[in-house]
Amino acid sequence: MKNSYTKIISHFILLLIFFLLGNTQSNAQPVKKHGALHVQGIQLLDEHNQPVVLRGMSFGWSCFHPRFYTAGAVSTLVHDWDCTVIRAALGVEPAHGYKEDSATQIKLIRTVVEACIKEGIYVIIDWHSHNINLKEAKAFFKTMATDYGKYPNIIYELYNEPDYESWDSVKIYEREVISIIRAIDKDNLILAGCPHWDQDINLVAASPLTNVSNVMYTMHFYAGTHKQYLRDRCDSALSKGIPIFISESAGMDASGNGPINDEEWQRWIDWCEQHKISWITWSVSDKDETCSVLQKSASSNGGWKDEDLKESGIKVRDKLRKY
Repeated sequence: MKNSYTKIISHFILLLIFFLLGNTQSNAQPVKKHGALHVQGIQLLDEHNQPVVLRGMSFGWSCFHPRFYTAGAVSTLVHDWDCTVIRAALGVEPAHGYKEDSATQIKLIRTVVEACIKEGIYVIIDWHSHNINLKEAKAFFKTMATDYGKYPNIIYELYNEPDYESWDSVKIYEREVISIIRAIDKDNLILAGCPHWDQDINLVAASPLTNVSNVMYTMHFYAGTHKQYLRDRCDSALSKGIPIFISESAGMDASGNGPINDEEWQRWIDWCEQHKISWITWSVSDKDETCSVLQKSASSNGGWKDEDLKESGIKVRDKLRKY
């Protein structure tokens, strides 16, 4: 009798362990929870029509910091940093970038994209350029949509930061790239950039893209430079029905250097959370600058300890874990 009772208890404990492990895995995989994303008005919604706020990290330029484009780094960002989205920033124009060595750069992006799919999180495929390269962008996004468009994890970012291009020129470019993607992938989320390093969201509000589906507009902030005036500009755009996605941000000034402005950075995060706007922080790299979150000691394959993180890395990890 005693042995039978012991077996029943042991069996119950095993079932409980399997349930808890399964529940933990489900919670750690936001794509399983939320599924395909879509835009309604200014809000990003999941497949259950519930609001979604994605929070995560952007890798640095793939052509400058390729060593971190690994499955191990993705795993650490998911399981230790609590990222629900990761941005793979394809370097386009610099030396060793896509225009010079497309095969190497696509391989790096594929590594991150496939690791994110395996981990069950969302991934932004970011055309990380400051200039219009229409021919190359169309070829790249056609390949990405063909290979990954069937996965609900995928988000396309058409143009990292237009700098001096007019909004009319950017719109022509973005319409053409959107048409290439939509011919293959009818419904995954697309992020469209705007002029002046993704700050002139007011130009978008005055004349948004037309006849496009499931599109949000990116806005970037660096808290040491961009303060209440830019939040006011965003508030105005939101009031006109423009959906915003913060695909790049950080706590220091716009150069990526200088001291971290903790108070202004938190104001921005509070603003994002208040409006249920997704936000991503720049960048997973070990460059000698404030905004790069890793020290030179950081392993390419993740597993980073506190001593491998710069001040910005410690702080953004804490913010991601909090939310």
